[in-house]
Amino acid sequence: MQYISVAEARKLSGLRLVLSTGSPGPWGISARALFTIRGVPFVPVRQEPMQANEDLVAWTGRRNAPVAVYNDEPPADGWLEILNLAERLGSGPSLLPEDPIDRALAVGFSAEICGAGGFGWSRRITMVAGGMAAPGSDADAMAKIAAGYGMREDALREAPGRIIGILQGLATQLRNQRDACSAYLVGTRLSACDVHWACFSLLVAPLPPEDCPMPEGLRAISAALPEALHEALDPILIAHRDRVWEQHIGLPLDYQEE
Repeated sequence: MQYISVAEARKLSGLRLVLSTGSPGPWGISARALFTIRGVPFVPVRQEPMQANEDLVAWTGRRNAPVAVYNDEPPADGWLEILNLAERLGSGPSLLPEDPIDRALAVGFSAEICGAGGFGWSRRITMVAGGMAAPGSDADAMAKIAAGYGMREDALREAPGRIIGILQGLATQLRNQRDACSAYLVGTRLSACDVHWACFSLLVAPLPPEDCPMPEGLRAISAALPEALHEALDPILIAHRDRVWEQHIGLPLDYQEE
């Protein structure tokens, strides 16, 4: 993928999407997927992972990615803000169900996957803890990451249970939907929570290298699951995410800078 600099992006109009260049972070790749599925053109903007990114802060007030900036509107960096922007700018079938109860359910599943204290947040801090314990790890760098991700002792203690509970809930929903002759988490067609699960699943089950290249250290940490978490990763979850990638998002995942 070809990224432009923040300085270049500030001169443009339309949608500029700030993305990390070093690894397939699920918040970033799901933002990309939502805009792509909704047919919204965007220009990828480079964010350097674990760097100060002063130029990005000066423009958006944020150091991390993803950040979506449309024309002169305020930057959007939350998963729900980005989803709402994709819905507003996009065309074709909505990624939010029309029925208000189904819509609330879809947004709720996405919140459990993407939100603070949810699946991605909890899995990220357990991965950081695993990285800190790995032989030869950069203790200072890992400590900086841990602080930035809110890796408090209580949060780390509670994270495995949160991850397992969410995985079990998603698997139960998919089985119920299968019994109702639906291949999706909510309703009878693709919604944002399907996309979010497909992207965030990489934190526990990376796609094959030919479909999603990533640093080998990250792949190893993502795939190294405690027994209880491995048992909670029901095969129906992986079958669902593979179908969403193949039929709706597209493979291979291209995120590395050319």
